[in-house]
Amino acid sequence: MSLKSYKPYTKSTRTTILVDRKNIWKGSPVKSLTRGKISSGGRNNLGRITSRSKGAGHKKRYRIIDFFRNKIDVTGKVERIEYDPNRTSYIALIKYEDNSKNYIICPENLKIGDTIVSGKAKEIKVGNNMPLRDIPPGTSLHNVELAEGSGGKLARSAGSSVILSGFDDEYAIIKLASGETRKVRSACKATIGTVSNPDQKNIQIGKAGRNRWKGKRPMVRGVAKNPVDHPHGGGEGKTSGGRNPVSPWGQSAKGLKTRKPKRSDQFIISRRKKRK
Repeated sequence: MSLKSYKPYTKSTRTTILVDRKNIWKGSPVKSLTRGKISSGGRNNLGRITSRSKGAGHKKRYRIIDFFRNKIDVTGKVERIEYDPNRTSYIALIKYEDNSKNYIICPENLKIGDTIVSGKAKEIKVGNNMPLRDIPPGTSLHNVELAEGSGGKLARSAGSSVILSGFDDEYAIIKLASGETRKVRSACKATIGTVSNPDQKNIQIGKAGRNRWKGKRPMVRGVAKNPVDHPHGGGEGKTSGGRNPVSPWGQSAKGLKTRKPKRSDQFIISRRKKRK
């Protein structure tokens, strides 16, 4: 895919840069592979806002994606590649030999008419899914399981992938895009290739309205509020806070580690790279 810009007929089109989706399926999704999706507006079951700056947004149906790839040794053919409003990557509609259909996350360079298969010791080809133990080191992977049979969890967004570095007994060592290196059981499955739509990171929305279509509401700066509403609020004239940046509840926003210890920490070999 490529990027497309617009002639500056308006202030918004002057700066808008979007991904060109001219080769993507224009019709509706397969109805049996979708379900309704209710927008929460950032509210919990009591109707109270628990996640700020969310709401409205365009109505959309959820596409049911096969993260498990449990059609073992059944060859599937790519019927079409579709846009999914619920994720940054594209999705591919697969028709299998038994005439069943599934959506999968579409890898980069997967084309209409290509065949894919899941199982042990399959060909190292884009879209094929197999256990990590059957994949040679140095291969780019996506949709990687963290626990055997739990479905793919790692590297599912546009342009993302992990690198299989090697093996240590019954574990595979993978390197994430963040720089983190961790161990995953070699029986866990992964899909060959990088996720599609890598140009997603280069788009410029051009206008605030496009964020409203996505369900993103405006966020008021803390320094523009009163002291009762935010720790940065108040002051004579315009101020820049006068203190280290914090959240509305006083939690530091300047590098304080808030991640709670998890059982899976023992499988992390090295942490992600620090921001500069």
